[in-house]
Amino acid sequence: MNMLERLTALGLDDKEQRFYLAALQLGAAPVADIATRAGVSRTNGYDLFERLEQKGLLSQTSASKGVRKVVAEDPAVLIRDWERKRMMLNELVPELRSIYNGSSSRPRTRLYEGREGIERALWETLECRSKMLYAILSMHELREVPGLQWMEGFIAERIRKRIELKVLRSPARETDNIWPTEAYREVRFAPKGVDLSMSMYINDDTVTYVSSKVENYALIIESRELATLNLTFFNSIWSFSEPLAPSP
Repeated sequence: MNMLERLTALGLDDKEQRFYLAALQLGAAPVADIATRAGVSRTNGYDLFERLEQKGLLSQTSASKGVRKVVAEDPAVLIRDWERKRMMLNELVPELRSIYNGSSSRPRTRLYEGREGIERALWETLECRSKMLYAILSMHELREVPGLQWMEGFIAERIRKRIELKVLRSPARETDNIWPTEAYREVRFAPKGVDLSMSMYINDDTVTYVSSKVENYALIIESRELATLNLTFFNSIWSFSEPLAPSP
């Protein structure tokens, strides 16, 4: 994406982009001068200034010789605004999800296909309200999709959010000694002959299944009964599985 495409993604239309960039280039200047450089009428210029001022991108200086001048704020205001919105969303989304989850007794099913779909489904597991994840991880398959680099970022975010993780793995699906130690995690290995060939996460009332690269999909089912049943199966296997040996 070029700069204009990124500004569009941030919610600035074509005229707002041109006016804002003109203000950045001119420094302190009257609205009329910025409008001329941006290729818009003076009347539109005042409207654009007000809109961009509300977004925190422009402001006015004190009048000099009866003329107020417009100055562009430090572009870092875009980052501060994003951080403020993210904090609001972190508080709002759990409340909205509780309404969403309680609005119907029927299970909700979502199918995400391809690498991006799998990444999206996995990331949603980090929205768990209980701060507790139960997972069956097929290491060989996860190494292929979504891949080690993406998973490292996913793990870092889980740790940042202090989400506890209980993991079951099977020796048949192991690969190199990746992720030998993680914070907020407990690992056990299923007995020989128990082939956990597909990855699965259980959080709150949701079960997320992640296929191999061959079928390449993630399936999310929001169902209290299904989550309870899968957790029962998980705990049953967990009870006779071997803990991960501590690193030397």
